Amino acid sequence: MPVEDRLVSLIRDRLPADQTIGVALSGGGDSTALLHLCLRAGLGVEAVTVDHRLRPDSAGEAAAVAAFCQGVGVRHEVRVWAHGAVPGNLMDAARRARMGLIGDWALARGIGVVALGHTRDDVAETVLMGLGRAAGLAGLSGMRPRWKAGGVAFVRPLLDAGRTELRDWLRTQGIGWVDDPTNENDRYTRVRARKALQALKPLGITAGRLAQVAANLARVQEALTTQVAAAGQGVREEAGALRFDAGVWAEPSEVQRQVVIAAVLWLGGGDYAPRAAEVDRLVAALSVGAGATLAGCRARGGWLMREARVVGGTVTVGQVWDGRWLVEGPVGEVRALGAEGLRQVKDRRKTGLPREVLLVTPGVWEGERLLAAPAAGLSAGWTARLQHPFTLRR
Repeated sequence: MPVEDRLVSLIRDRLPADQTIGVALSGGGDSTALLHLCLRAGLGVEAVTVDHRLRPDSAGEAAAVAAFCQGVGVRHEVRVWAHGAVPGNLMDAARRARMGLIGDWALARGIGVVALGHTRDDVAETVLMGLGRAAGLAGLSGMRPRWKAGGVAFVRPLLDAGRTELRDWLRTQGIGWVDDPTNENDRYTRVRARKALQALKPLGITAGRLAQVAANLARVQEALTTQVAAAGQGVREEAGALRFDAGVWAEPSEVQRQVVIAAVLWLGGGDYAPRAAEVDRLVAALSVGAGATLAGCRARGGWLMREARVVGGTVTVGQVWDGRWLVEGPVGEVRALGAEGLRQVKDRRKTGLPREVLLVTPGVWEGERLLAAPAAGLSAGWTARLQHPFTLRR
């Protein structure tokens, strides 16, 4: 099959033809090829470029991409990451900001599907970076071809295409692109992984081979996910905390770990699993009812709950508290119930819930007077519900 036909078929197979597709367009070779292939496939597209404001030339490059889109009749917007000093992992912070800005743009435009230009080479580099972190199965299973976040479906239709293949195709079409200079900066882990991949070729370790390994592991991950979902039936959410049945600890160790990781991510609100040794420590504590803390979560007596030190500050009734609870009612402010609030709940023992669980549930306050504590059995006309209930679905 001719190269263009094969590439266009990847687009048609993985993106819907009956709605406008958003294209995340950096101006680099991969995303430029993605945009043109979507057009060749007859799809209606709009494009968005994120200007991270991390290089002096970024605004000019974004403007050039906008001009290019105007030339081919594609509606385009630039979204700017407004930031000051960026602490910690710069590339991770930039990725989070980029995905958030793209998602916001898509929602504002009424676009339900956004295509990203990642390729087989990105998969291979991700596997190498995972090896460097001694990652587990999930970290070595490549890149997700599709997922949903904030009501927008993100799709990577070109994971079976190579970076060189796309650039060769662009050259045959006389289409140019912009090379980001950070792609040659050894400061970044992905750049070092890219260069290491070239050095590994004599051993037969190529992007294609590593992508195949990732695909094999992804199938194993899928089977594990099914088993984890079944084991997750032994985890019950009560008052915003999680109670683990003894049956969970009869599962294989990796299933136990995956259940606990899901619990920690749900409770703590993180995006990435903690280090394996830390997870193992928490599993050991939970399985015997001992105490431990990790990533904003506290284990005690077979329960996993929010740590008191990380719960959210005060909000007005009707707003989301602690990033989790929507408390509704007549009036008042919402903050953690805490020890003082718990003393004002006369019938708290009727809930059958541990004191530590109740301490970090929402209380409705008027100054120092507790008006309600819905999760502790004192509703008094107020309600509290979790925005995102805990699930471990297949």
